[in-house]
Amino acid sequence: MSVDLKIKIGSMEMKNPVTVASGTFGYGPEYADLVDLNRLGAITVKGICPEAHVGNQTPRTFETRGGMLNAIGLPGPGAKGFIEKYVPFLNQYDTPVIVNIWGKVMEDYGRVVDIMDDEDGIDAYEINLSCPNVKEGGSAFGTDVATFSKVIELVRGKTDKPIIPKLAPNVPNIGSFAKAAEEAGADAIAIMNTMPAMAINIDTLEPELANKFGGLSGPPIKPIAIKLVFDAAQNCSIPIIGMGGIFEPEDAIEFLIAGATAVAVGTANFIDPTTIVRVIDGIERYLEEKGHSSVYDIVGTVKV
Repeated sequence: MSVDLKIKIGSMEMKNPVTVASGTFGYGPEYADLVDLNRLGAITVKGICPEAHVGNQTPRTFETRGGMLNAIGLPGPGAKGFIEKYVPFLNQYDTPVIVNIWGKVMEDYGRVVDIMDDEDGIDAYEINLSCPNVKEGGSAFGTDVATFSKVIELVRGKTDKPIIPKLAPNVPNIGSFAKAAEEAGADAIAIMNTMPAMAINIDTLEPELANKFGGLSGPPIKPIAIKLVFDAAQNCSIPIIGMGGIFEPEDAIEFLIAGATAVAVGTANFIDPTTIVRVIDGIERYLEEKGHSSVYDIVGTVKV
């Protein structure tokens, strides 16, 4: 049986339902010698704001038992720098490009889209409304429904390309944010960003991260992400990109059954860059074995 792995998010068609989590795959060139970028469903690049940004002080990462803490702080070349340095490279591939955008103030989200929206090599925007690692913006926009909606509406008014708000995990009711995103004009939502967390060195009595706090990612957060995807799927009809702790095909399939239409591989890219290819192949194999002809056959099929 032939399996159709294609899915759509707004006007963007992905050849399979697997992308990478922003911040774990650079801008594409960093991994091009390790994995065939044409195999990906989409390339989601590191966060871009209007101007170049240096990020946080080091140390910015810390390995935890089974996962990772990071407080990178969204360093990047800015919108114009991204266009000049990376868009020509990405245009060599037939894989859609999702640009993660963020801002220190609300207006920054509109400014970065204004700069980038005429570029042919940019297919969609992931709106970062949940990063716990920057002192300005980030999670401040993602934990209040009214502010969250205003940012989405601002971006929606700037572009016809698909927009994908990335939701914070540490909110009382993820369903209300999922519903608000859909009502504000989002084409899909991404769940979840890293979980705010901390580690302390017991000899120095100081935090392991210079930023004091960071975001926890990797396998420890997967059960949280699965529940958030399930809860969100009950409250909206737009596609969900699920992420958090995907290391094996079975992890990705679990997200799809919970209600995600697509998934993103994140922390695993640092350990084994070929993870994404194994996940794509594993999803296809599972669908074949179960007698399904499409990814959509298993989306949201959890029995509760």
